[in-house]
Amino acid sequence: MKILMVLTSHDKLGNTGKKTGFWLEEFAAPYYAFTDAGAEVVLASPAGGQPPLDPKSDLAEFQTALTHRFKADPAAQQALATTVKLDTVTQDQFDTVFYPGGHGPLWDLAESTQSIQLIESFDRAGKPIGFVCHAPGVLRHVTAADGQPLIKGRQVTGFTNGEEAAVELTDVVPFLIEDEFKALGADYQKGPDWVPFVLEDGNLITGQNPASSEAVANALLKQLQRQ
Repeated sequence: MKILMVLTSHDKLGNTGKKTGFWLEEFAAPYYAFTDAGAEVVLASPAGGQPPLDPKSDLAEFQTALTHRFKADPAAQQALATTVKLDTVTQDQFDTVFYPGGHGPLWDLAESTQSIQLIESFDRAGKPIGFVCHAPGVLRHVTAADGQPLIKGRQVTGFTNGEEAAVELTDVVPFLIEDEFKALGADYQKGPDWVPFVLEDGNLITGQNPASSEAVANALLKQLQRQ
């Protein structure tokens, strides 16, 4: 079992002068779900090398048992520091792909032709694909085989307007996932803010927020076990 994890290389939080990147919990929880299940995990990012960590996700209030495990795991830290470039990986090398969130993906991966084509390739191959929190936003330009938006008519979730308002970034992000998905014709659904909420629609698995990251990873693993 070989799993690709795709992380952002974008570190600028709009025009605020602040930093963003990937969210630590959304990387650590799935990473260990996958490796503990015996999977080989490959990490990729548009620029390669060390992806930027959202500094807010490193604050004490957002730490979990799995983020602490990561910080005590030199091998995992080395893997993260040496991500391969996104343009060097192809769908046929992997059984599934997972995208952690953080605000960064809204800027780079959502607009990346390489990322869009990679996701479309996984979808055409019928392989499960997973996204959590802001990472579902990378689907905004992804199309299905019929040329329609991949998420049109499908049950999906992602970071809510309410959650974005709570972190005071409604006017900073390039688009709001909830609004964008509804505009694209998706069957967007959500649970209460900050509570785990995961949807499966065929091979497409999405989670609403950081608390949903491990559940998305486990759902991917279950789909792989059924194949």
